[in-house]
Amino acid sequence: MIADDVFARAESWLHNDPDPVTRQELTKLLDWARQGSPAALADLRDRFSGRLQFGTAGLRGALGAGPNRMNRVSVAHTAAGLAAYLNATPGPPSVVIGFDGRTNSHAFAIDTAEIMAAAGITTYLFARLGPTPLLAFAVRELDATAGVMVTASHNPAGDNGVKIYLGGQHKGAQIVAPVDQEISAHIGAAAALPYAVIPLSSDFELVPAWVGRKYIAATSSLVTRSPVAMRVVHTAMHGVGWKTVEEVVSAAGFSSVIPVPEQQHPDPRFPSVRFPNPEEPGALDLAYALATERSAELIIANDPDADRLAVAVPDDQGWRRLTGNEVGLLLGWDAAERTRARGETGTLACSVVSSPALGQVAADYGLRFVETLTGFKHIARVPDLIFGFEEALGYLVDPAKVSDKDGISAAVAVLDLASRLKREGRSLDDRLLEAAHRFGAHASEQVSIRTARVSDITETMARLRRRPPAVFAGADVVAVDDFLHDVREFAPTDMLRFRLADGSRIIVRPSGTEPKLKAYIDTHSRVGRPEERIRMARARARDLADGVQRVLRGASAAGGGLDD
Repeated sequence: MIADDVFARAESWLHNDPDPVTRQELTKLLDWARQGSPAALADLRDRFSGRLQFGTAGLRGALGAGPNRMNRVSVAHTAAGLAAYLNATPGPPSVVIGFDGRTNSHAFAIDTAEIMAAAGITTYLFARLGPTPLLAFAVRELDATAGVMVTASHNPAGDNGVKIYLGGQHKGAQIVAPVDQEISAHIGAAAALPYAVIPLSSDFELVPAWVGRKYIAATSSLVTRSPVAMRVVHTAMHGVGWKTVEEVVSAAGFSSVIPVPEQQHPDPRFPSVRFPNPEEPGALDLAYALATERSAELIIANDPDADRLAVAVPDDQGWRRLTGNEVGLLLGWDAAERTRARGETGTLACSVVSSPALGQVAADYGLRFVETLTGFKHIARVPDLIFGFEEALGYLVDPAKVSDKDGISAAVAVLDLASRLKREGRSLDDRLLEAAHRFGAHASEQVSIRTARVSDITETMARLRRRPPAVFAGADVVAVDDFLHDVREFAPTDMLRFRLADGSRIIVRPSGTEPKLKAYIDTHSRVGRPEERIRMARARARDLADGVQRVLRGASAAGGGLDD
Protein backbone atom coordinates (compact mmCIF):
# COMPACT_ATOMS: atom_id res chain seq x y z
CA MET A 1 0.00 0.00 0.00
CA ILE A 2 2.82 2.40 0.86
CA ALA A 3 4.53 1.76 -2.48
CA ASP A 4 1.22 2.15 -4.37
CA ASP A 5 0.59 5.47 -2.60
CA VAL A 6 4.08 6.68 -3.51
CA PHE A 7 3.49 5.73 -7.14
CA ALA A 8 0.16 7.60 -7.16
CA ARG A 9 1.71 10.73 -5.69
CA ALA A 10 4.60 10.56 -8.14
CA GLU A 11 2.22 10.17 -11.09
CA SER A 12 0.19 13.14 -9.88
CA TRP A 13 3.38 15.19 -9.62
CA LEU A 14 4.32 14.27 -13.20
CA HIS A 15 1.06 15.72 -14.50
CA ASN A 16 1.73 19.04 -12.75
CA ASP A 17 5.49 19.50 -13.22
CA PRO A 18 6.29 22.26 -15.77
CA ASP A 19 9.98 21.29 -16.02
CA PRO A 20 10.86 18.68 -18.68
CA VAL A 21 14.13 17.87 -16.90
CA THR A 22 12.54 16.86 -13.59
CA ARG A 23 9.68 15.13 -15.42
CA GLN A 24 12.18 12.95 -17.27
CA GLU A 25 14.11 12.29 -14.06
CA LEU A 26 10.97 11.19 -12.22
CA THR A 27 9.75 9.05 -15.14
CA LYS A 28 13.00 7.07 -15.09
CA LEU A 29 12.87 6.71 -11.32
CA LEU A 30 9.29 5.41 -11.49
CA ASP A 31 10.29 2.88 -14.15
CA TRP A 32 13.15 1.57 -12.02
CA ALA A 33 10.94 1.36 -8.94
CA ARG A 34 8.27 -0.58 -10.83
CA GLN A 35 10.96 -2.96 -12.03
CA GLY A 36 11.68 -3.77 -8.40
CA SER A 37 14.69 -1.56 -7.62
CA PRO A 38 14.84 -1.13 -3.81
CA ALA A 39 17.05 1.97 -4.20
CA ALA A 40 14.59 3.61 -6.60
CA LEU A 41 11.66 2.87 -4.30
CA ALA A 42 13.55 4.30 -1.30
CA ASP A 43 14.38 7.40 -3.35
CA LEU A 44 10.71 7.81 -4.30
CA ARG A 45 9.62 7.50 -0.70
CA ASP A 46 12.15 10.12 0.36
CA ARG A 47 11.02 12.55 -2.34
CA PHE A 48 7.33 12.15 -1.51
CA SER A 49 7.38 11.52 2.25
CA GLY A 50 6.86 15.22 2.94
CA ARG A 51 7.96 18.59 1.60
CA LEU A 52 10.95 20.80 2.20
CA GLN A 53 10.38 22.78 5.35
CA PHE A 54 10.50 26.55 5.23
CA GLY A 55 12.21 28.20 8.20
CA THR A 56 14.32 31.15 9.26
CA ALA A 57 16.96 30.16 6.70
CA GLY A 58 14.30 30.14 3.97
CA LEU A 59 14.12 27.02 1.82
CA ARG A 60 17.11 24.94 0.78
CA GLY A 61 17.64 21.39 -0.44
CA ALA A 62 18.73 19.03 -3.19
CA LEU A 63 17.49 19.69 -6.71
CA GLY A 64 15.07 17.13 -8.13
CA ALA A 65 11.45 16.13 -8.65
CA GLY A 66 9.08 15.80 -5.71
CA PRO A 67 7.87 17.98 -2.84
CA ASN A 68 10.91 17.11 -0.72
CA ARG A 69 13.29 18.58 -3.32
CA MET A 70 14.05 21.98 -4.83
CA ASN A 71 12.26 22.37 -8.17
CA ARG A 72 10.00 24.75 -10.05
CA VAL A 73 6.89 23.44 -8.30
CA SER A 74 8.28 23.85 -4.76
CA VAL A 75 9.61 27.31 -5.66
CA ALA A 76 6.22 28.28 -7.13
CA HIS A 77 4.45 27.21 -3.94
CA THR A 78 6.98 29.19 -1.89
CA ALA A 79 6.48 32.27 -4.06
CA ALA A 80 2.70 31.97 -3.91
CA GLY A 81 2.84 31.60 -0.13
CA LEU A 82 5.14 34.59 0.26
CA ALA A 83 2.88 36.63 -2.01
CA ALA A 84 -0.13 35.75 0.14
CA TYR A 85 1.79 36.78 3.26
CA LEU A 86 2.85 40.11 1.73
CA ASN A 87 -0.67 40.85 0.56
CA ALA A 88 -1.94 40.25 4.09
CA THR A 89 0.43 42.87 5.56
CA PRO A 90 -0.40 46.60 5.75
CA GLY A 91 0.59 48.87 2.89
CA PRO A 92 1.26 48.25 -0.80
CA PRO A 93 3.69 45.31 -1.06
CA SER A 94 6.81 45.17 -3.23
CA VAL A 95 9.58 42.64 -3.71
CA VAL A 96 13.03 42.54 -5.29
CA ILE A 97 14.42 39.22 -6.56
CA GLY A 98 18.04 38.20 -7.15
CA PHE A 99 19.70 34.96 -8.20
CA ASP A 100 23.15 33.39 -8.35
CA GLY A 101 24.78 31.04 -10.88
CA ARG A 102 23.53 27.71 -9.56
CA THR A 103 21.52 25.24 -11.61
CA ASN A 104 17.98 26.59 -12.13
CA SER A 105 18.59 29.81 -10.16
CA HIS A 106 17.52 31.98 -13.09
CA ALA A 107 14.44 29.85 -13.80
CA PHE A 108 13.42 29.92 -10.13
CA ALA A 109 13.86 33.70 -10.06
CA ILE A 110 11.72 34.18 -13.20
CA ASP A 111 8.98 31.93 -11.78
CA THR A 112 9.04 33.87 -8.51
CA ALA A 113 8.82 37.21 -10.32
CA GLU A 114 5.90 36.09 -12.49
CA ILE A 115 3.95 34.76 -9.50
CA MET A 116 4.59 37.89 -7.43
CA ALA A 117 3.56 40.17 -10.28
CA ALA A 118 0.38 38.18 -10.91
CA ALA A 119 -0.49 38.56 -7.21
CA GLY A 120 -0.48 42.34 -7.62
CA ILE A 121 2.87 42.90 -5.93
CA THR A 122 5.27 45.50 -7.36
CA THR A 123 8.13 43.26 -8.47
CA TYR A 124 11.74 43.99 -9.38
CA LEU A 125 14.01 41.31 -10.86
CA PHE A 126 17.77 41.64 -11.30
CA ALA A 127 18.67 41.47 -14.99
CA ARG A 128 21.66 39.23 -14.38
CA LEU A 129 23.03 36.93 -11.73
CA GLY A 130 24.78 38.53 -8.80
CA PRO A 131 25.88 38.24 -5.16
CA THR A 132 23.56 37.96 -2.18
CA PRO A 133 24.80 41.22 -0.55
CA LEU A 134 23.66 43.17 -3.61
CA LEU A 135 20.14 41.76 -3.19
CA ALA A 136 20.12 42.70 0.51
CA PHE A 137 21.29 46.20 -0.47
CA ALA A 138 18.58 46.51 -3.13
CA VAL A 139 15.81 45.71 -0.62
CA ARG A 140 16.77 48.89 1.25
CA GLU A 141 17.48 51.06 -1.76
CA LEU A 142 14.21 50.23 -3.51
CA ASP A 143 12.31 50.45 -0.22
CA ALA A 144 10.91 46.99 -0.95
CA THR A 145 8.65 45.13 1.45
CA ALA A 146 10.64 41.94 0.88
CA GLY A 147 13.54 40.40 -0.99
CA VAL A 148 14.07 36.93 -2.43
CA MET A 149 17.54 35.58 -3.20
CA VAL A 150 17.74 32.32 -5.13
CA THR A 151 20.90 30.64 -3.83
CA ALA A 152 22.17 27.73 -1.80
CA SER A 153 25.22 29.73 -0.70
CA HIS A 154 28.11 27.30 -0.14
CA ASN A 155 26.07 24.06 -0.20
CA PRO A 156 27.08 21.22 -2.55
CA ALA A 157 26.57 21.63 -6.30
CA GLY A 158 23.35 19.61 -6.34
CA ASP A 159 21.50 22.01 -4.02
CA ASN A 160 19.59 25.23 -4.43
CA GLY A 161 17.36 27.38 -2.26
CA VAL A 162 15.75 30.73 -1.52
CA LYS A 163 16.49 33.26 1.20
CA ILE A 164 13.81 35.73 2.26
CA TYR A 165 14.52 39.30 3.42
CA LEU A 166 12.13 41.87 4.88
CA GLY A 167 12.19 45.61 4.30
CA GLY A 168 10.62 48.44 6.26
CA GLN A 169 11.38 48.26 9.95
CA HIS A 170 13.47 45.10 9.32
CA LYS A 171 15.87 47.15 7.11
CA GLY A 172 16.49 44.34 4.65
CA ALA A 173 17.43 41.66 7.19
CA GLN A 174 16.62 37.97 6.83
CA ILE A 175 13.35 36.75 8.32
CA VAL A 176 13.07 35.70 11.96
CA ALA A 177 10.36 34.04 14.04
CA PRO A 178 7.41 34.35 14.07
CA VAL A 179 7.40 35.66 10.49
CA ASP A 180 8.89 32.40 9.24
CA GLN A 181 5.99 30.41 10.70
CA GLU A 182 3.46 32.83 9.21
CA ILE A 183 5.02 32.57 5.74
CA SER A 184 5.28 28.78 6.13
CA ALA A 185 1.55 28.55 6.85
CA HIS A 186 0.78 30.46 3.64
CA ILE A 187 3.17 28.18 1.73
CA GLY A 188 1.36 25.14 3.15
CA ALA A 189 -1.93 26.47 1.81
CA ALA A 190 -0.37 27.22 -1.59
CA ALA A 191 1.12 23.72 -1.75
CA ALA A 192 -2.39 22.30 -2.18
CA LEU A 193 -2.64 24.06 -5.55
CA PRO A 194 -1.53 22.45 -8.82
CA TYR A 195 1.20 24.45 -10.51
CA ALA A 196 -0.99 25.08 -13.55
CA VAL A 197 -3.57 27.09 -11.60
CA ILE A 198 -1.06 29.50 -10.01
CA PRO A 199 -1.44 32.81 -11.89
CA LEU A 200 1.59 34.16 -13.77
CA SER A 201 2.34 37.61 -15.15
CA SER A 202 5.28 39.19 -16.94
CA ASP A 203 4.34 42.59 -15.53
CA PHE A 204 7.51 43.04 -13.49
CA GLU A 205 10.39 45.50 -13.75
CA LEU A 206 14.12 45.03 -13.91
CA VAL A 207 16.17 46.39 -11.02
CA PRO A 208 17.52 49.80 -12.14
CA ALA A 209 21.22 49.81 -13.01
CA TRP A 210 21.85 52.63 -10.55
CA VAL A 211 21.34 50.18 -7.65
CA GLY A 212 24.46 48.22 -8.59
CA ARG A 213 26.44 51.40 -9.21
CA LYS A 214 25.45 52.77 -5.81
CA TYR A 215 26.49 49.53 -4.07
CA ILE A 216 29.89 49.66 -5.78
CA ALA A 217 30.41 53.32 -4.86
CA ALA A 218 29.35 52.79 -1.23
CA THR A 219 31.51 49.69 -0.83
CA SER A 220 34.62 51.19 -2.40
CA SER A 221 34.24 54.20 -0.09
CA LEU A 222 35.03 51.96 2.89
CA VAL A 223 38.72 52.49 2.08
CA THR A 224 40.10 54.98 4.60
CA ARG A 225 43.45 55.81 2.94
CA SER A 226 44.84 55.63 -0.58
CA PRO A 227 45.99 52.02 -1.02
CA VAL A 228 49.61 51.04 -1.32
CA ALA A 229 50.57 48.55 -4.02
CA MET A 230 49.79 44.98 -2.96
CA ARG A 231 49.60 41.71 -4.89
CA VAL A 232 46.38 39.99 -3.89
CA VAL A 233 44.82 36.78 -5.19
CA HIS A 234 41.03 36.39 -5.22
CA THR A 235 38.89 33.33 -5.79
CA ALA A 236 35.16 33.45 -6.44
CA MET A 237 34.89 29.66 -5.86
CA HIS A 238 33.00 29.25 -9.18
CA GLY A 239 30.42 31.69 -7.86
CA VAL A 240 29.12 35.14 -8.71
CA GLY A 241 31.49 37.33 -6.69
CA TRP A 242 34.25 38.23 -9.12
CA LYS A 243 32.49 40.76 -11.39
CA THR A 244 31.32 42.85 -8.43
CA VAL A 245 34.62 42.40 -6.56
CA GLU A 246 36.53 43.52 -9.64
CA GLU A 247 34.45 46.69 -9.97
CA VAL A 248 34.63 47.48 -6.26
CA VAL A 249 38.38 46.98 -5.79
CA SER A 250 39.10 48.92 -8.96
CA ALA A 251 36.97 51.83 -7.74
CA ALA A 252 38.72 51.61 -4.37
CA GLY A 253 42.17 51.86 -5.96
CA PHE A 254 43.40 48.28 -5.56
CA SER A 255 44.89 47.59 -8.98
CA SER A 256 46.67 44.28 -8.38
CA VAL A 257 43.89 41.84 -7.42
CA ILE A 258 44.45 38.67 -9.45
CA PRO A 259 41.55 36.22 -9.95
CA VAL A 260 42.06 32.46 -9.88
CA PRO A 261 41.14 31.80 -13.54
CA GLU A 262 39.76 28.28 -13.00
CA GLN A 263 37.32 29.61 -10.36
CA GLN A 264 36.73 33.13 -11.68
CA HIS A 265 33.42 32.64 -13.50
CA PRO A 266 30.11 31.11 -12.35
CA ASP A 267 29.89 27.36 -12.91
CA PRO A 268 27.08 25.42 -11.19
CA ARG A 269 29.16 22.22 -11.33
CA PHE A 270 31.89 23.70 -9.08
CA PRO A 271 34.35 21.42 -10.90
CA SER A 272 37.60 22.30 -9.13
CA VAL A 273 36.42 21.85 -5.53
CA ARG A 274 34.87 19.01 -3.59
CA PHE A 275 32.65 21.46 -1.70
CA PRO A 276 32.34 25.14 -2.74
CA ASN A 277 33.08 26.39 0.75
CA PRO A 278 36.31 28.26 1.57
CA GLU A 279 36.36 26.54 4.98
CA GLU A 280 36.65 23.07 3.42
CA PRO A 281 40.07 21.38 3.09
CA GLY A 282 41.40 21.79 -0.44
CA ALA A 283 38.99 24.55 -1.45
CA LEU A 284 41.76 27.16 -1.54
CA ASP A 285 44.47 24.99 -3.10
CA LEU A 286 44.29 26.71 -6.51
CA ALA A 287 44.43 30.10 -4.80
CA TYR A 288 47.46 29.00 -2.79
CA ALA A 289 49.23 27.79 -5.94
CA LEU A 290 48.55 31.00 -7.87
CA ALA A 291 49.51 33.18 -4.91
CA THR A 292 52.82 31.34 -4.58
CA GLU A 293 53.48 31.61 -8.32
CA ARG A 294 52.72 35.36 -8.37
CA SER A 295 54.44 36.11 -5.03
CA ALA A 296 51.19 37.46 -3.64
CA GLU A 297 50.95 39.02 -0.20
CA LEU A 298 47.34 38.10 0.57
CA ILE A 299 44.52 35.82 -0.54
CA ILE A 300 40.84 36.72 -0.31
CA ALA A 301 38.13 34.18 -1.13
CA ASN A 302 34.36 34.45 -1.41
CA ASP A 303 31.88 31.62 -1.23
CA PRO A 304 29.64 31.12 -4.31
CA ASP A 305 27.08 33.82 -3.45
CA ALA A 306 29.78 36.13 -2.02
CA ASP A 307 28.22 36.75 1.37
CA ARG A 308 31.18 35.14 3.17
CA LEU A 309 34.91 35.85 3.08
CA ALA A 310 38.02 33.80 3.77
CA VAL A 311 41.47 35.36 4.17
CA ALA A 312 44.85 33.63 3.89
CA VAL A 313 48.32 34.96 4.69
CA PRO A 314 51.80 33.64 3.86
CA ASP A 315 53.66 31.66 6.50
CA ASP A 316 56.64 29.31 6.80
CA GLN A 317 54.65 26.37 5.40
CA GLY A 318 53.27 28.37 2.46
CA TRP A 319 49.84 29.78 3.29
CA ARG A 320 47.63 29.85 6.36
CA ARG A 321 43.93 30.57 6.25
CA LEU A 322 42.94 32.84 9.09
CA THR A 323 40.03 31.56 11.13
CA GLY A 324 36.74 33.40 11.01
CA ASN A 325 37.36 34.40 14.61
CA GLU A 326 40.75 35.92 13.74
CA VAL A 327 39.29 37.95 10.87
CA GLY A 328 36.37 38.96 13.10
CA LEU A 329 38.81 40.20 15.75
CA LEU A 330 40.85 42.18 13.20
CA LEU A 331 37.82 43.83 11.59
CA GLY A 332 36.03 44.42 14.89
CA TRP A 333 39.09 46.05 16.40
CA ASP A 334 39.45 48.23 13.31
CA ALA A 335 35.79 49.27 13.59
CA ALA A 336 36.30 50.13 17.25
CA GLU A 337 39.30 52.31 16.46
CA ARG A 338 37.48 54.19 13.71
CA THR A 339 34.44 54.70 15.96
CA ARG A 340 36.63 56.14 18.72
CA ALA A 341 38.44 58.39 16.24
CA ARG A 342 35.09 59.88 15.21
CA GLY A 343 34.16 60.46 18.84
CA GLU A 344 31.18 58.13 18.49
CA THR A 345 29.94 55.02 20.24
CA GLY A 346 28.07 51.88 19.24
CA THR A 347 27.85 48.12 19.59
CA LEU A 348 30.05 45.21 18.57
CA ALA A 349 28.20 41.92 18.15
CA CYS A 350 28.86 38.29 17.31
CA SER A 351 27.09 34.98 17.51
CA VAL A 352 27.33 33.18 20.83
CA VAL A 353 29.48 30.43 19.28
CA SER A 354 32.04 32.94 17.99
CA SER A 355 35.17 33.98 19.87
CA PRO A 356 34.66 36.13 22.98
CA ALA A 357 37.71 38.15 21.90
CA LEU A 358 35.40 40.76 20.41
CA GLY A 359 34.00 41.33 23.89
CA GLN A 360 37.50 42.19 25.09
CA VAL A 361 37.82 44.75 22.30
CA ALA A 362 34.46 46.29 23.22
CA ALA A 363 35.44 46.55 26.90
CA ASP A 364 38.77 48.16 26.02
CA TYR A 365 37.10 50.79 23.84
CA GLY A 366 34.08 51.44 26.03
CA LEU A 367 31.67 50.00 23.48
CA ARG A 368 28.62 47.84 24.06
CA PHE A 369 29.03 44.12 23.29
CA VAL A 370 26.17 41.79 22.40
CA GLU A 371 26.11 38.04 21.75
CA THR A 372 23.27 36.64 19.67
CA LEU A 373 22.05 33.27 18.53
CA THR A 374 23.69 32.04 15.33
CA GLY A 375 22.75 33.73 12.10
CA PHE A 376 22.88 37.26 10.76
CA LYS A 377 19.13 37.51 11.04
CA HIS A 378 19.92 38.09 14.73
CA ILE A 379 23.24 39.95 14.45
CA ALA A 380 21.89 42.49 11.95
CA ARG A 381 19.07 43.45 14.31
CA VAL A 382 21.35 44.50 17.19
CA PRO A 383 20.70 48.21 17.95
CA ASP A 384 23.47 50.74 17.20
CA LEU A 385 25.57 48.07 15.49
CA ILE A 386 28.94 49.16 14.13
CA PHE A 387 30.29 45.66 13.37
CA GLY A 388 29.10 42.09 13.66
CA PHE A 389 30.49 38.69 12.76
CA GLU A 390 30.12 34.95 13.12
CA GLU A 391 32.93 32.43 13.12
CA ALA A 392 31.68 30.76 9.90
CA LEU A 393 33.35 33.51 7.79
CA GLY A 394 30.47 35.98 7.96
CA TYR A 395 31.11 39.70 8.58
CA LEU A 396 28.90 42.79 8.63
CA VAL A 397 31.29 45.71 8.30
CA ASP A 398 28.88 48.36 6.99
CA PRO A 399 25.51 48.14 8.81
CA ALA A 400 24.46 51.49 7.33
CA LYS A 401 24.39 49.84 3.90
CA VAL A 402 23.41 46.17 4.32
CA SER A 403 21.66 44.23 7.10
CA ASP A 404 23.34 40.91 6.33
CA LYS A 405 26.78 39.42 6.07
CA ASP A 406 28.64 40.84 3.10
CA GLY A 407 31.77 39.12 1.80
CA ILE A 408 32.52 41.87 -0.71
CA SER A 409 32.43 44.74 1.77
CA ALA A 410 34.46 42.59 4.18
CA ALA A 411 37.04 41.99 1.44
CA VAL A 412 37.45 45.74 0.96
CA ALA A 413 37.78 46.24 4.72
CA VAL A 414 40.50 43.57 4.90
CA LEU A 415 42.34 45.06 1.92
CA ASP A 416 42.15 48.50 3.48
CA LEU A 417 43.54 47.24 6.79
CA ALA A 418 46.30 45.23 5.10
CA SER A 419 47.25 48.26 2.99
CA ARG A 420 47.49 50.56 6.01
CA LEU A 421 49.58 47.98 7.86
CA LYS A 422 51.91 47.54 4.88
CA ARG A 423 52.42 51.31 4.79
CA GLU A 424 53.74 50.94 8.35
CA GLY A 425 55.90 47.93 7.43
CA ARG A 426 53.58 45.47 9.16
CA SER A 427 51.20 42.64 8.24
CA LEU A 428 47.93 41.09 9.42
CA ASP A 429 49.95 38.57 11.44
CA ASP A 430 51.74 41.45 13.15
CA ARG A 431 48.35 42.91 14.00
CA LEU A 432 47.29 39.59 15.54
CA LEU A 433 50.45 39.65 17.68
CA GLU A 434 49.53 43.16 18.79
CA ALA A 435 46.03 41.89 19.65
CA ALA A 436 47.53 39.10 21.76
CA HIS A 437 49.55 41.67 23.68
CA ARG A 438 46.61 44.02 24.22
CA PHE A 439 43.63 41.68 24.66
CA GLY A 440 45.29 38.33 25.38
CA ALA A 441 45.63 35.54 22.85
CA HIS A 442 42.35 33.83 21.95
CA ALA A 443 42.23 30.48 20.17
CA SER A 444 39.33 28.43 18.86
CA GLU A 445 38.70 24.91 17.60
CA GLN A 446 35.67 23.02 16.35
CA VAL A 447 34.65 19.39 16.69
CA SER A 448 31.90 17.67 14.71
CA ILE A 449 30.47 14.25 15.48
CA ARG A 450 28.32 12.78 12.71
CA THR A 451 25.57 10.31 13.61
CA ALA A 452 23.51 7.87 11.56
CA ARG A 453 20.17 9.53 12.31
CA VAL A 454 18.94 12.98 13.28
CA SER A 455 17.20 11.36 16.28
CA ASP A 456 20.62 10.32 17.60
CA ILE A 457 21.45 14.01 18.02
CA THR A 458 18.39 14.59 20.19
CA GLU A 459 19.22 11.58 22.33
CA THR A 460 22.85 12.67 22.75
CA MET A 461 21.86 16.16 23.81
CA ALA A 462 19.44 14.63 26.32
CA ARG A 463 22.24 12.47 27.77
CA LEU A 464 24.50 15.51 28.09
CA ARG A 465 21.75 17.31 30.01
CA ARG A 466 21.02 14.37 32.30
CA ARG A 467 24.67 13.71 33.07
CA PRO A 468 26.88 16.63 32.08
CA PRO A 469 30.63 16.01 31.97
CA ALA A 470 32.57 17.12 35.03
CA VAL A 471 35.93 17.54 33.30
CA PHE A 472 37.28 18.42 29.84
CA ALA A 473 40.96 17.77 29.17
CA GLY A 474 41.90 18.16 32.83
CA ALA A 475 39.85 21.31 33.49
CA ASP A 476 36.85 21.14 35.82
CA VAL A 477 33.45 22.22 34.54
CA VAL A 478 32.34 25.02 36.88
CA ALA A 479 29.03 25.94 35.20
CA VAL A 480 26.64 24.56 32.60
CA ASP A 481 24.25 26.91 30.75
CA ASP A 482 21.29 25.21 29.09
CA PHE A 483 19.95 27.47 26.32
CA LEU A 484 16.82 25.36 26.08
CA HIS A 485 15.71 26.26 29.60
CA ASP A 486 18.01 28.56 31.55
CA VAL A 487 19.46 31.32 29.34
CA ARG A 488 16.61 33.81 29.33
CA GLU A 489 18.11 36.49 27.06
CA PHE A 490 17.73 34.14 24.06
CA ALA A 491 14.79 32.29 22.59
CA PRO A 492 14.91 28.61 23.72
CA THR A 493 17.57 26.84 21.66
CA ASP A 494 18.98 23.32 21.81
CA MET A 495 22.46 24.30 22.97
CA LEU A 496 24.69 23.73 26.00
CA ARG A 497 27.57 25.91 27.20
CA PHE A 498 30.21 24.50 29.55
CA ARG A 499 32.38 26.98 31.45
CA LEU A 500 35.71 25.59 32.66
CA ALA A 501 37.86 26.46 35.64
CA ASP A 502 40.72 27.67 33.40
CA GLY A 503 38.45 30.24 31.72
CA SER A 504 37.85 28.17 28.60
CA ARG A 505 34.40 27.71 27.10
CA ILE A 506 32.80 24.84 25.20
CA ILE A 507 29.45 25.13 23.38
CA VAL A 508 27.65 22.08 22.00
CA ARG A 509 24.68 22.23 19.64
CA PRO A 510 23.14 20.20 16.83
CA SER A 511 23.96 21.21 13.28
CA GLY A 512 21.09 23.02 11.62
CA THR A 513 21.49 21.15 8.32
CA GLU A 514 23.12 17.76 8.95
CA PRO A 515 22.86 14.84 11.40
CA LYS A 516 25.85 15.85 13.51
CA LEU A 517 26.78 17.51 16.76
CA LYS A 518 29.00 20.57 16.64
CA ALA A 519 31.21 21.79 19.46
CA TYR A 520 32.86 25.20 19.58
CA ILE A 521 35.93 25.51 21.81
CA ASP A 522 37.33 28.86 22.92
CA THR A 523 40.26 29.51 25.22
CA HIS A 524 42.77 32.27 25.86
CA SER A 525 46.15 33.04 27.40
CA ARG A 526 47.77 36.12 28.93
CA VAL A 527 51.01 34.42 29.96
CA GLY A 528 54.33 35.41 28.36
CA ARG A 529 55.14 37.35 25.19
CA PRO A 530 52.50 37.63 22.45
CA GLU A 531 54.06 34.77 20.45
CA GLU A 532 54.04 32.54 23.54
CA ARG A 533 50.44 33.51 24.36
CA ILE A 534 49.28 32.54 20.89
CA ARG A 535 51.24 29.27 20.97
CA MET A 536 49.89 28.33 24.39
CA ALA A 537 46.29 29.24 23.55
CA ARG A 538 46.36 27.22 20.33
CA ALA A 539 47.90 24.21 22.07
CA ARG A 540 45.28 24.36 24.82
CA ALA A 541 42.48 24.65 22.25
CA ARG A 542 43.77 21.51 20.52
CA ASP A 543 43.90 19.63 23.82
CA LEU A 544 40.36 20.66 24.62
CA ALA A 545 39.22 19.60 21.14
CA ASP A 546 40.63 16.10 21.78
CA GLY A 547 38.85 15.97 25.13
CA VAL A 548 35.57 17.21 23.66
CA GLN A 549 35.73 14.63 20.92
CA ARG A 550 36.10 11.83 23.45
CA VAL A 551 33.20 13.16 25.53
CA LEU A 552 30.86 13.57 22.57
CA ARG A 553 31.67 10.17 21.10
CA GLY A 554 30.95 8.64 24.47
CA ALA A 555 27.68 10.53 24.76
CA SER A 556 26.56 9.64 21.25
CA ALA A 557 27.07 5.92 21.88
CA ALA A 558 24.12 4.27 23.65
CA GLY A 559 24.97 4.00 27.31
CA GLY A 560 28.33 5.66 26.73
CA GLY A 561 30.06 7.42 29.62
CA LEU A 562 30.27 11.17 29.61
CA ASP A 563 33.38 11.77 31.65
CA ASP A 564 36.64 12.64 29.93
